[in-house]
Amino acid sequence: MDKSGRKVSDEQIKEWLSELVCGDGFPYGYRKLTVCLKEDYNIAINHKKVYRLCDEMGILRPQRRLLSRHPKHLAKMDTVDGSNQLWEMDIKYGYISGTDEFFFQLSVIDVFDRSIIDYHLGLSCTAQDACRVVKSALAKRGFKNGMKLPKIRTDNGPQFVSKAFGDIVEELGMVHERIPVKTPNMNAHIESFHAILEDECYSRYEFSSFMEAYATITEYMRYYNERRRHGSIKYMAPNKFYEAFMSNTVNIKAFSA
Repeated sequence: MDKSGRKVSDEQIKEWLSELVCGDGFPYGYRKLTVCLKEDYNIAINHKKVYRLCDEMGILRPQRRLLSRHPKHLAKMDTVDGSNQLWEMDIKYGYISGTDEFFFQLSVIDVFDRSIIDYHLGLSCTAQDACRVVKSALAKRGFKNGMKLPKIRTDNGPQFVSKAFGDIVEELGMVHERIPVKTPNMNAHIESFHAILEDECYSRYEFSSFMEAYATITEYMRYYNERRRHGSIKYMAPNKFYEAFMSNTVNIKAFSA
């Protein structure tokens, strides 16, 4: 739990552990990682649970090198002047009060047109889910062999530093950028979407079941992509702006992201 007594999911703790280990290359064992979690993230946790989570992730000290099987591309600011150049991907955690469990939403956003191209909703979120969403997003945008693919930017969550995810982006020919630890501004567009999602959807409901959460969020996602107007894209809905941009009937200035 955090200092206010709010439950924190194991997946969130795993993401923080992954950031501590991968982001700055901490040469720490599970006891020192326990201290880091308490001090850096203000949660109440004991070393036995940290050991168990590290063991599940395969990051106990003798195996830590397994997290670096693919070259790490550090995210840096770049100019974006069109769709399908830079995508951001991240996970948001929700709570189901009726069953006292967490659910996970993994989404991929095009930073230019603000569309959520594809997403995953589930009671778990694995590296395989992340791989599936990336492949599905490419299919939905009509990418074929030989076409230039967008860069994909993520944080250092366990799903994104996994061998499975590294293998699939390498196989697809995508560049995978990872942001430095504690720099959410480098993933600003997906973070902004998560703030909108929390304010306009998650916080308005007290879900009694996963099926209720799934139906509610699915309907909201249709609204977000098809009808919700964005001031940054000429007050159009993301999908409508994307269609207009691809047909050369609308444009906006290039920006850094």
